[in-house]
Amino acid sequence: MALFPPPAPVAVIVDGRPLAAYQRAYLMEGRVFVPVAPLLMRLADRFWIDGTTLIVERQGCRVRVLLASRVSSEFGDAYVPAGPVLRSLGASVRYDPHGRRLIVTIPSHDALASPTPFNPAVPSAAPAAVFTPPVPSTPRPIWTGSPLPRRTALPFPPPHR
Repeated sequence: MALFPPPAPVAVIVDGRPLAAYQRAYLMEGRVFVPVAPLLMRLADRFWIDGTTLIVERQGCRVRVLLASRVSSEFGDAYVPAGPVLRSLGASVRYDPHGRRLIVTIPSHDALASPTPFNPAVPSAAPAAVFTPPVPSTPRPIWTGSPLPRRTALPFPPPHR
């Protein structure tokens, strides 16, 4: 009989697709831990290890995560708590306990900017005339000569009974 239950595996879904990973994420003591290698490589602009601290950077935001022990440069055995790290980097994280899934939504790198209001003081290009030729009218057909025979049969008067 085991004294400690094994950690429960968790599937990670990133932007609607399952994350392919050799090492699975797991749930332990109410927290989901994810491996650094596949998830943070996809999300972060860059990351590195400084001693026992993992530093993750995305769009100018820098997150420092204290690791349990010194990790090799391959990041193969490093796990981080998913919720705090991913939310700090701007991702949306939700855990589905029934399906044991961690659903991560990563916002795109493209910055959306609202259009600037009209400023008459700013120089602008003068409107130019666009040459569009007039559409020629189609002449209507004029029928001359004898009329053409009718193509549908005319009904004969019904026979008297």
